[in-house]
Amino acid sequence: MTPAAQPARLDPALLKLAGIVVLGALASLLDTTILSVAIDGLGRRFDTPLATVQWVATAYLLAMAMAIPLTGWSVQRFGAKAMWMAALTVFVVASVLCGLAWSIESLIAFRVLQGLAGGMILPLAQTILAQAAGPSRFGRVMALVAIPGQLAPIIGPILGGVLIDGAGWRWVFFVNVPVVALALLLAWHGMPSGRPEGRPPLDVLGLVLLSPGLAALVYGLAQIGGEDGADGGGLGSATATISLVAGAGLVAAFAWHALRTRAAALLDLRLFRRRSYALVATLTFLSGASIFGPMFLLPLYYQQVHGLTTIQTGLMLAPQGVGTALSLLIAGHLNDRIGARPLVLVGLAVTVAATIPFTLPGTGDLLQIIALLVRGVGLGTAGVAMMAGAYQGLRPAQVPGATGLTSVVQRIGGSLGTAVLAVVLQRVTEGNSGGLDGAFGETFWWTVGFALIALIPAWLLPRSRPAPARQPAGRGPDSTPSVDVTGA
Repeated sequence: MTPAAQPARLDPALLKLAGIVVLGALASLLDTTILSVAIDGLGRRFDTPLATVQWVATAYLLAMAMAIPLTGWSVQRFGAKAMWMAALTVFVVASVLCGLAWSIESLIAFRVLQGLAGGMILPLAQTILAQAAGPSRFGRVMALVAIPGQLAPIIGPILGGVLIDGAGWRWVFFVNVPVVALALLLAWHGMPSGRPEGRPPLDVLGLVLLSPGLAALVYGLAQIGGEDGADGGGLGSATATISLVAGAGLVAAFAWHALRTRAAALLDLRLFRRRSYALVATLTFLSGASIFGPMFLLPLYYQQVHGLTTIQTGLMLAPQGVGTALSLLIAGHLNDRIGARPLVLVGLAVTVAATIPFTLPGTGDLLQIIALLVRGVGLGTAGVAMMAGAYQGLRPAQVPGATGLTSVVQRIGGSLGTAVLAVVLQRVTEGNSGGLDGAFGETFWWTVGFALIALIPAWLLPRSRPAPARQPAGRGPDSTPSVDVTGA
C-alpha cells in the first residue's frame, strides 16, 4: 500500500476531542450499570415493592427512548458543543436531585429527567466524533467511542456494590457529579465551538408520533421480557399487547409522515435507500438478539446457575470486557484499511464460536473464562465495524440524522432481543428436564441461530474500505483539517 493510500492519522486535536467525549459518555453508561445493583437496596430503603421500585430503571429507559430522536435536529439547530454541554448539565443536575430524593415517587420523577439527558449523550458523542474524524478515520474513532461501553459493565457493578455497602444509596447518584463536572470543564475549554447549521424547524408532528411510540414499544417489550412483570406483564398480557400495538401504530404513522413530508423529518428515513446504511441498520437491529443478547443472559446465568453475587458476576464477566478492549486496539485501524465487511463477518463468527461453550451444560469455569475473552474480541471487532459502517459514504450534514436513526434501531433491536430471549428462557425453564443449566444452554443456542441470520446482511455489506478524506492542494497525506464538530 502506498503512503497516499494509508488511512489519515489521528491528529492530537482529534485524540483530545475523543478523550473529552469518552469521559462524558462513561458517566452516562456507568450510571446505568451502577444502578442495576441498587434496585433491591432502594426497595428496602423506601419500603416499596419491587414492582414500584423497578420504575427507577424503567422510567430512565423510557425517557432515553423518547429523547434519542431529538439528537439530530438539536445538533443542527444549536450546534454539537452547545447540546453536549446542555445534556451533561441536565444529567448532573438530575443526578444530584436523584441523590436528594425524599420518596420513591420523587426519585422516579428525577430519573425521567436524567433519562432525557442520558438518552442524548451517547448519540451526541458518536455524532461529534464521526463529524470530526472524516470517512477515513471512522473506524479508529468509533473504537474510542466503544471504550465506555466496555468499561461500564466491568466497573459499574463493582463500584455500585462498594457504594451501597459503604457510603449509602445516595452516592449511587452523587458519584456522577465529579465525573460530569470534569467532563464539562474539559468540554468548555477543549471542545471546538461548532456553528449551528441553520434554524431547521422542529418536526413537531414527528416528535408527537415517534417519541411516545418508541417509549410504548420499549415498555411493551420490557413487559414481555418480565422486567416489570409484577403488574401482569409477560407474553400475551394486556399491558404488553396494548403497549406494543400502540407503539407500533405510532411508529408506523411516523414513517408514513416522514416519507411524505416535504420538510425535514425528525428522523431521515430516506437514509434506508442507501444500500450500505440499510444493511448496517439491519445488522444493528439483529444484534439485539444475536450479538448482545447474551449480555442479558450471562449475568442471569452466573447468578441463577452458579449462585454468584452481583460483584462476583461482574468479575466473572470482566474477561469479556478485556477481550473487547484488546480488539479495539486494532479493529478500528483495520476497518479504516480494509472496510467493515470482513471485520463484521469475522467478528460474528468469533462471537458465535465463543458462545457455544455456554450452550453445553457442565462447561468448566476455565473454558468459560477463555470463551468470554474470545467472545469479547468478536464483539469489539464486529461492533466497531458496524458503527463505522453506518456513516460510510454519508455527507457530514447527514451524520446527526444517521446517528439518531441508528440509535433508535439499536434501542428497538436490543429491547426486542432481550424480550425474545427472556420469553425463550422462561418457556424452556418450564419444560427442560436438565434444570436451569440445561435451560440456559438451550437459550444460548437461540442466540447462535440469530447470529447466523445476521451473517446474511453482513455478507452483503460493501467490499470497499472507507474513502480517504480529500486533502486541499499543497497538503500531504498525513495532514488533517482542523476539527469541526458541526461538519459545516
